[in-house]
Amino acid sequence: MPSAQATITAEVLGPAKLMSRLAKHWAHKFEVELGEAQAVIPFPAGRCVLRVDRPLLQATVEADDPEVLAKLENVVADHLVRMAKEPLEISWQH
Repeated sequence: MPSAQATITAEVLGPAKLMSRLAKHWAHKFEVELGEAQAVIPFPAGRCVLRVDRPLLQATVEADDPEVLAKLENVVADHLVRMAKEPLEISWQH
């Protein structure tokens, strides 16, 4: 399954709070699994796994189709920035 990873620094909120906010945001639409150090967000055509690795947040997106993967990268990055309420540098590595 194609995947991409990003390492994110969230200085204002911190990685755990950012992960929690994003997971709770999507919990109304998807069956999100949220723990203290990890969140799994299943999408219809893929998934996002967020892991707290203090002081960083590790994000992985996976999808069966490379085009869907690119869309998930954008959706997850956009939502992370909105939840963080601070500028974030998110660069996906394949």
